[in-house]
Amino acid sequence: MHISFLGIGLMGEPMVRRLLAHGHPVTVWNRTHAKAQALAEAGARPVADLAQAVSGARIVISMLEAGPTVQQVLAAALPALQANALWIDMSSTQQAEAQAFHAQLTAQGRRFIDAPVSGGVGGAAAGTLAIMAGGSAADFAEAEPVLAAMGRATLVGPAGSGQVAKLCNQLIVGATINIVAEALLLAQAAGADPAAMRAAIRGGFAESKILEVHGQRMLDRNFVAGGKVSTQLKDQRNILAAAEAAGIVLPLTALVTARYMTLAQTMPQADHAAALIGLEQLNPGQRVGAAPDQLS
Repeated sequence: MHISFLGIGLMGEPMVRRLLAHGHPVTVWNRTHAKAQALAEAGARPVADLAQAVSGARIVISMLEAGPTVQQVLAAALPALQANALWIDMSSTQQAEAQAFHAQLTAQGRRFIDAPVSGGVGGAAAGTLAIMAGGSAADFAEAEPVLAAMGRATLVGPAGSGQVAKLCNQLIVGATINIVAEALLLAQAAGADPAAMRAAIRGGFAESKILEVHGQRMLDRNFVAGGKVSTQLKDQRNILAAAEAAGIVLPLTALVTARYMTLAQTMPQADHAAALIGLEQLNPGQRVGAAPDQLS
């Protein structure tokens, strides 16, 4: 099956490699062509022209920065899309944007699935991403063998539902990162060894992937970006927009969003685990560990 992949960033590059490793022929496109060209050695076909990149593709996968970028690329590519082509957007966008993409493509005789992911760069490289899909059952059945090369895909509802599930994921991630930071700083300030505290509670009710991965990053003071503060802030704002559209109030998410807004003013490119640094700034004289900060 001819697949075109649009967007060769931190996530897109390992995702393409997973597709190639599973035997899928992949044409790759990126606004900065050098990033696409770098995948030629892995067997991808880099193309500089967007229309040429999507022409003849049965499936087009986009992994782009945000909804407005997806809209720009989709509009430019649409005239070159073959009839009944399936566009799978794996970017993180707003639910309303995904629904608009679906309506736009359907009106032109094409199809659409929103399929954002969780698992970070490590999950993309390992092919273990959690993929949350919104679309029709028939379209998902066609997409699933392709998505399986990159992770575990689950259909969660109609178009736009994948983005809702991703926002729920990011809601939990963003809040939990801040809670883990508070736990580590409390242990440090109260005289306990934060690393030993983390080890002691592992396997109990507080266990989580965030405690495992980001808790260790905080102890190591490794804030080189995996998931960026700026990206988490974008997700937080999208969560609040979805909540407003649904007519509900999320008070804890509003507090977490405010914390990331403050952090984004000074270190937007740091890993979102840098929430620890923001917390330490609220508590002068308190710091977890003695290692120097590793920043992007």
